[in-house]
Amino acid sequence: MSFNYTNLITNLLENPNEREWFEFKTNNPLKEDMGKYISALSNSACLCNKKCAYLVWGISDSKDIVGTTFNPLIAKQGNQDLENWLQQMLRPTVNFKFEEVEYNEKRLVVLTIPCAIAEPVKFQNVAYIRIGSHNQKLSDFPDRERCMWNILSNKDFEDGIAIDSLSYEEVLEALDFTKYYELLKLPLPEEKKYFLDTLISEKFVLKNDDSSFAITNLGALLIAHNLQKFPTVARKAVRIIQYKGRDRTETISEVQGRKGYVSGFSGMIKHIAAILPRNEVIEQAIRQDVPLYPDIAIRELVANALVHQDLTISGTGPTIEIFSDRIEITNPGIPLIEPIRFIDEPPQTRNEKVCAFMRRVGICEERGSGIDKVIKYVEMYQLPAPDFKIKTNHTVAFLYAPIPFKEMGREDRVRACYQHASLMYIANQRMTNTSLRERFGLSDKSYTTASKIIADTMQDKLIKQVEQASASKRDVKYIPFWG
Repeated sequence: MSFNYTNLITNLLENPNEREWFEFKTNNPLKEDMGKYISALSNSACLCNKKCAYLVWGISDSKDIVGTTFNPLIAKQGNQDLENWLQQMLRPTVNFKFEEVEYNEKRLVVLTIPCAIAEPVKFQNVAYIRIGSHNQKLSDFPDRERCMWNILSNKDFEDGIAIDSLSYEEVLEALDFTKYYELLKLPLPEEKKYFLDTLISEKFVLKNDDSSFAITNLGALLIAHNLQKFPTVARKAVRIIQYKGRDRTETISEVQGRKGYVSGFSGMIKHIAAILPRNEVIEQAIRQDVPLYPDIAIRELVANALVHQDLTISGTGPTIEIFSDRIEITNPGIPLIEPIRFIDEPPQTRNEKVCAFMRRVGICEERGSGIDKVIKYVEMYQLPAPDFKIKTNHTVAFLYAPIPFKEMGREDRVRACYQHASLMYIANQRMTNTSLRERFGLSDKSYTTASKIIADTMQDKLIKQVEQASASKRDVKYIPFWG
């Protein structure tokens, strides 16, 4: 669906007065004035939370449709085309667009100006703003300048446009709105028009000035039917790769997700569970396959990767790699807190809107305790402790398959000891030699072995001893270094 300029002009005319984000003209202003207009309107659109601003030639101040002879295609500034000259004078680059429009049998010219995004738009190194019907220097209005910088600093990838100029029907075809109602346990409205109102209220969809609609990156990421139809988020679909052995030399299968993170989450988790290796056990003479990994740990780590990825890193998205001895879950971006403090640390995310909605539908933990839960269930399964590592512009979570205690290296044992002490601490308990042996499934005879692990963990400054006035060596208690 192309932009409907007729609807735009009709909607602009319905406003009682000219606003700070649009203006009508009959004659061609001076070239320098046009540069000031672009700067002022772009900055004002930002302040007014408008996607674009507009300058329309051919309409009088009294809103009479009079037409115009202004032709931007032949307009010059010195020896240069007007458009080229304006682009040179504007910083940062503004992708403005002139369009000739016939309206009520009159020729109009519409200049569409995108709102300022990263910083105020300047003309000849000066930023302008609309005050009433006049272009004024932004620096003369410090309150508005502060407000604008605040808006610019809080603009997120989620707020960007994934696809634009859609009809009502095209929006409903592109987004899985029924899944939205299902996950929130809400009844489907009887009339479809209410679907769109709901999607707009969630900021999944925006209504344009020409009465068309735009789907935001937030809406596409969460409830798209097919992410590949949205250029801005297509590469952020989840990839699931299964390998034959412990390395990447031989691939068994590779699947790229299509649906949005919320609409496709349950299906993705089911797919992962279906291809994961399983243990075969016999209970009461009945042979059963049991999961190698706790389902809840996989669910939490995948959700964590979706929520905490750096969406501004282009060309990449979350990846889940399944090896014979481990799972690696990778997301783009460096975490906002050190991996060693993932346990019991208040959550910090770059993607507050994605995170908030995924909490509402029960995919993410409300209190950010997802990693705590992963470690708890790993201990219950007596698996090697999960690990979290920062690589170049990526964060990787490692979930390891079961191995005998004797095959665990020093690093594995120390990491498990630290995580165990942390879990005990947040449960208002204290780690002891006994509790650590229980974590590893060791007998009482392995007291010395557990003591060695504790000593190594203290040497690495990951745990510390609780001060006790009188306690036997066997009853000494330990807490994490941050406790």
